[in-house]
Formats: sequence, structure tokens, C-alpha cells
Amino acid sequence: MITPDTKDWTWVLERPCADCGLDTPAVDPEAVAGMVRVNAAAWVDLLAGDPAELRRRPDPQTWSLLEYACHVRDVFRLFEIRLGLMLDQDDPAFPNWNQDDTAVEDRYAEQDPARVAVELAEAAAVLAGSFEQVGGAQWQRTGARSDGARFTVASFAQYLIHDPVHHLHDVTA
Repeated sequence: MITPDTKDWTWVLERPCADCGLDTPAVDPEAVAGMVRVNAAAWVDLLAGDPAELRRRPDPQTWSLLEYACHVRDVFRLFEIRLGLMLDQDDPAFPNWNQDDTAVEDRYAEQDPARVAVELAEAAAVLAGSFEQVGGAQWQRTGARSDGARFTVASFAQYLIHDPVHHLHDVTA
């Protein structure tokens, strides 16, 4: 599984994604809160399916829908923390996060889909609410990943939304 912290996905800030079709550079950062809510609602709907089917991997290297949903939930949680750092500190460095280790340690494949749906919706609501509070010069505050990728709050919002949109495409295409 390739992820934002294991591969440089910052190219999504420069051009549309050929896989999921999201034109990330064209996304208005102020629209991201609404996009997070819409995306979360789609995940919640998908998680209402048959638990056995939600746990089925299409192949050994590809996550199941449930595992992707757990990842999206955790991305929403992580980005809430990182957004807070950017708004509260001057140019913070984000702690590393290895999503693959988290998936194994937290046993994504064994989690209860109904619980994941609730947690994902809650994490999305908190993150969307935080983005709705951003205004004016706050959009230009900065932060950086440990790999050197640098963001403003505006580019961070755009970068964020690609992940859940892309993964929704992964499980529905």
C-alpha cells in the first residue's frame, strides 16, 4: 500500500489524478469541509454492507473496503491533529505516521464495520468543523512532513481531500 507518508503524493497538488479524476489543484480549500462531509457519508453508506464482504480483499496486496474505511477514518483524525498544529504553532514539523503499521497494529480487518462507520463520521465532522473555522491569513500558515513536503493550510486542505476521494474510488470503481 502506497500512502502519503511513504511516497511523495504532493504531485496531486500540481495536476488532476489520472486514477480517481479529482482535479486537486482546482479544489477551493474553503470547499474542503463540505467535501469531507460528503465523502464520509459515502463511506458510512458503504459500511452498512455485509461485514464478510466488507472484509474481503480483492487480492492479497489490496486492502478490503473495511481496511480502506479504517484508513480514511484515521486520515481524518491525523489531519485534524496536523491542522491544529499548523494553526497553533509556527511552521510545525508533523510526527511520522506509518499507515501500514497502523493497519496491522490496530487490526483494521477485524474491526466492526458499524463502529468504524460511527468513528469515521465523527472524525469527519470534527475535521470539517475545524476547516470551517479557518479564515483569512490562516490559510497561509505552514507546516511540514518529516520527509520535507511543505504545505500551507490551503494546500494541506487540497492534499487531504485527495486521499479519501481516491480511496472511495478504489473501492467503488
